[in-house]
Amino acid sequence: MEAEANSGSLEDSWAFIQRPGEGCRTVPLAGHVGFDSLPDQLVNKSVSQGFCFNILCVGETGLGKSTLMDTLFNTKFEGEPATHTQPGVQLRSNTYDLQESNVGLKLTIVSTVGFGDQINKEDSYKPIVEFIDAQFEAYLQEELKIRRVLHAYHDSRIHACLYFIAPTGHSLKSLDLVTMKKLDSKVNIIPIIAKSDAISKSELTKFKIKITSELVSNGVQIYQFPTDDESVAEINGTMNAHLPFAVIGSTEELKIGNKMMKARQYPWGTVQVENEAHCDFVKLREMLIRVNMEDLREQTHSRHYELYRRCKLEEMGFQDTDPDSKPFSLQETYEAKRNEFLGELQKKEEEMRQMFVQRVKEKEAELKEAEKELHEKFDRLKKLHQDEKKKLEDKKKSLDDEVNAFKQRKTAAELLQSQSSQAGGSQTLKRDKEKKN
Repeated sequence: MEAEANSGSLEDSWAFIQRPGEGCRTVPLAGHVGFDSLPDQLVNKSVSQGFCFNILCVGETGLGKSTLMDTLFNTKFEGEPATHTQPGVQLRSNTYDLQESNVGLKLTIVSTVGFGDQINKEDSYKPIVEFIDAQFEAYLQEELKIRRVLHAYHDSRIHACLYFIAPTGHSLKSLDLVTMKKLDSKVNIIPIIAKSDAISKSELTKFKIKITSELVSNGVQIYQFPTDDESVAEINGTMNAHLPFAVIGSTEELKIGNKMMKARQYPWGTVQVENEAHCDFVKLREMLIRVNMEDLREQTHSRHYELYRRCKLEEMGFQDTDPDSKPFSLQETYEAKRNEFLGELQKKEEEMRQMFVQRVKEKEAELKEAEKELHEKFDRLKKLHQDEKKKLEDKKKSLDDEVNAFKQRKTAAELLQSQSSQAGGSQTLKRDKEKKN
């Protein structure tokens, strides 16, 4: 082994280097192979497929969320202005296809309509959390399919959350702290002070310090620009110290000097959006789009989505190791969960059958009781009918006897009347005869 023979001069030659625990060796190449074109291949493939980026804008109505998005991407996105009359928080999602040079970007902007407009703001964060979880769940369901088409799947997971803070100059509202605390484990939060031209420079500096202090004291984890890459470590380290960014948005262009610039015109002067002495808009655009967009996408997948995926799989009973710290078999887990599910299904089926039998017995008992009551009622009615019939027959017989007695009395009376009339007639004839004599 030539490599072993030269092991004493590793620093001066291309002998193999074995990494601890990996068994990987570094060997020299005798000529050009060609895999140094891999970065170019990745770039070409990524450019041909395009990229997607999803931004969630959270903040109260009227803080300029739509205007800032228009300013960031130098275009005019279609959208209806939100009112303050929403009964609850609603999330409105719009997707746009953008093209810059030969790079395509599928941009999704999600805005929170009605956030902070209700009297009771206790549950204002819930629709936002449910929306983020729904995007994670949709990706997880696509990932768990037998036939996956992830390369053509539109990834709707939120990559960055721009949290708009009202320029009060005092402190964060309870709504802001509660919402950011609920979201920090699910999305990359970048806090920004909206409409920062509403407060003075000194007030803005104090406000930033106050916000940072409150976030730390309440345990809110905001997104930190990565400093592990040497090429961007210096600028990201500097920009982390500027958080939260104080921004101004405007799509109106004014002529300042000899240039047309995005600015806001006031009676006392002009605020230039892209002037770093006036606001942090340029810093936000640099950090969000030009420097750290890919890291935001990667953090969403490797941190937030993995946390959601792990929790969901653990809820389903999947683990990496068994109680004996041995590798966990997915097939065995599936079979165990399937048998457990079938057992529970059979148990529930038996319970439902027993319940059905019990219900049928109870229903039969109720019907028998009702039938018995009907028979008893029928017997009572029948007896009552017979009693009434007997009473009527007795009454009829009594009436018949009275009629017969009346007829007999009538006949006797008529007989007496006829006899008396005959006796009266014979006496009259006798008197007539006596008179004649």
